[in-house]
Amino acid sequence: MIVAGEASGDAHAAKLVNELLELAGDSKIEFFGCAGPRMRDAGVEAIVDADNLAIVGVPEIVKALPRFLNAVKRLQNAAAERKPDAVILVDFPEFNLKLAKSLKKRGLKVIYYISPQLWAWRKYRKRTIKKYVDLLITILPFEKDWYTSQGILNVEYAGSPLAKEVRADTNRTDFRRKHAIPEDARLIALLPGSRNTEITHILPVMLETAALMFKRDDRMQFIIAAGSPGKAAEVEKVIQASGEISRVLKSHLNVVCGETFDALNASDAASVTSGTATLETGIIGTPMAIVYKASAFNYKLMRPMISVEHFGLINLIAGERLVKELIQDDFTAGKLAEEMFRILELAENQRLRKRLAEVADTLGHGGASKRAAEAVLRVIDGEVEY
Repeated sequence: MIVAGEASGDAHAAKLVNELLELAGDSKIEFFGCAGPRMRDAGVEAIVDADNLAIVGVPEIVKALPRFLNAVKRLQNAAAERKPDAVILVDFPEFNLKLAKSLKKRGLKVIYYISPQLWAWRKYRKRTIKKYVDLLITILPFEKDWYTSQGILNVEYAGSPLAKEVRADTNRTDFRRKHAIPEDARLIALLPGSRNTEITHILPVMLETAALMFKRDDRMQFIIAAGSPGKAAEVEKVIQASGEISRVLKSHLNVVCGETFDALNASDAASVTSGTATLETGIIGTPMAIVYKASAFNYKLMRPMISVEHFGLINLIAGERLVKELIQDDFTAGKLAEEMFRILELAENQRLRKRLAEVADTLGHGGASKRAAEAVLRVIDGEVEY
């Protein structure tokens, strides 16, 4: 049984499934659980579709609570009926920690892949991990030491599944030609997040920023990267609602779907919503500013729980404020435009590219999904007791 609930988790889980199938050889493995499109393509039977479970914010979660509880119940029933050899929970802690507790009590082996970021917030959840998780598989270089310091010893570090897997398939020139972007244009990638609530709160400020930058330099071009057709449709709605801004930008704004890495590779700089995308952008090597904005109510509730110095994953791994973070009230069109022009300056752009390459090198050199799959099979086969 394998459970993921967001776009990034769905992608990582699908890679893990493929590696497990590869390692199994002639042995048959059946997968079922909570699956997004990539997991379904990899052969996971979706007891629950993950597509509509990616929600951020207390009011939003409360509103969706019946949907969440129904999904949990269906997965619990499926686990009780099928008695899987292992349950793999991928990220998505609000949902998966509840499942971990109930499924471990049923006597199932519980493996948690892509550990919850307890080092950042809600450290009290470590009690749940310690009691109900047989193996915790981490993907960031500092996480194993942190969990060990908290008394959680059943931890393996697999490395980042993004290392050496995040890469552009199309070079800068061909990508620009494909989307009718002049080779000498100054291209800014806009990544407004994967959740609808993020797109709603963040993209309007990004569009306002684009309009400000274009008025100052009409060589500017902007490309919005969406991860799926559904997200692209949400992006188009926000663009249409921007009114005069969309008319100002006209042919200087493109929306692409499923070409995020190519878009980043072809761009001179990027504005990136805090999350996995900051790590992906760092691996590609594109200078960026990290942004985030939630509703005032959600931010007021969540901010006291966050105990790390940096929001952006790339900054956390670097151990310094390598790229600027514009969070909540600091995230304005004026401030973002100013930062974009700053990192477009040749010397600063080159410096950031060099430092991002150095940070990306600390994530390992590929094979993380395979190492995670090997750890899963060791638990299933009873070769290692954690």
